[in-house]
Amino acid sequence: MENLQFAAIDIGSNAVRLLIMSVLPHNSDEVFSKTLLIRVPLRLGQESFVEGKISDSKAKKLIRLMKAFKHLLKVYDVIDYRVCATAAMREAKNAKELVREIKRETDLKVEIIDGQEEAMIIYESHFYYNLNEHHNYIFVDVGGGSTEISLLVNGELVQSKSYKIGTVRLLNNKVDEAEYDILRQDMTELKQQYIINDIIASGGNIIKLNALAKVRKDRKLSLETLEALNEELSKYSVDELIDKFNLKPDRADIITLAGSIYIDVAKNVGAKNFVVPKIGLIDGIIHLLYVKWKENYSIKDADV
Repeated sequence: MENLQFAAIDIGSNAVRLLIMSVLPHNSDEVFSKTLLIRVPLRLGQESFVEGKISDSKAKKLIRLMKAFKHLLKVYDVIDYRVCATAAMREAKNAKELVREIKRETDLKVEIIDGQEEAMIIYESHFYYNLNEHHNYIFVDVGGGSTEISLLVNGELVQSKSYKIGTVRLLNNKVDEAEYDILRQDMTELKQQYIINDIIASGGNIIKLNALAKVRKDRKLSLETLEALNEELSKYSVDELIDKFNLKPDRADIITLAGSIYIDVAKNVGAKNFVVPKIGLIDGIIHLLYVKWKENYSIKDADV
């Protein structure tokens, strides 16, 4: 059987991402490979969290971007796709109107998913990583508008939660301290119930922090190392971070904010290390699309 092309679009609070992934089905082990990954820093949360809506100018940029993505789906012969919008769109008063306009202009269906579903989809990305089924883990994904945390015990998903704590929110002083209290209390309760040594950490910021820490492949990023690195980065201005560490502007102004969230979670849950595979929401979307295709293919095959 030839390779199948699936696509995922994540309309996030800091950036919009398109992932096109090729899947070669096998009886037992499928081969997944990234065909195309595009990230555009629209930072919708900058307006949504502060003004409560997405401006006309930014909405037009999003629609233009969706038109470009639609053409790419055709060029790469994508057989199925899903577009998910997260915190910024969840909280924008004009989100439904914008979704309708995107559908009208591009014929792409945009789903505004809640925090619980976002956490569940991110958890689905774990299939890329070979975990020890006898250990407990938490998956932590820090985004621009929210932080998603899932608990995995003995290979089984126990719970997934979403918190309104994100880098773009923090940048604009839009995080309620009460939300932090809830997160810390939840992590403290997990620490009392489970031994969690490792956090599976996803998101562009932790991937960059892992790279800056020069963690070798298949090694863990220790909490101690992350704390020291985050403290070092905090000494520099945004311009200095861009120049000295070759960071993009929309990464430089939030990377230490993200680092602080990961550190806070680790300390409260008692974890000592981070495992940082290059996974996220779009990877989970692709996995679910493939699972759906496989189920439908099996049904058709059975009907023959």
